[in-house]
Amino acid sequence: MEQGIDQFEVAFEQEAALERQRRAQLRQRAAARSRAREIQSTEKRGTVGFGLLLVALTLTVVVVTVVMFETLAWLMA
Repeated sequence: MEQGIDQFEVAFEQEAALERQRRAQLRQRAAARSRAREIQSTEKRGTVGFGLLLVALTLTVVVVTVVMFETLAWLMA
C-alpha cells in the first residue's frame, strides 16, 4: 500500500514538473510571437513613413519648379 502511494506521489511530481515546463515553453513562444508582431508593425510604420516622405519631397520639387518658372516668366515679361 505504501509503495502504491509513493509511486503515485512520484508520478504526480513528474507530471507537475512536465506541466511547469510546458507552461514555460508556452510563455516563451507567446513572448516570441509578441516580439515578432512588434517588429513587423514597426517595419510597416517605417515603410509608410518613408512613402509619405517620398510623396512630400516630390510634391515640394514640383511646386518649387512651377513657382520658379512662373517667377522667371513674370520677370522676363
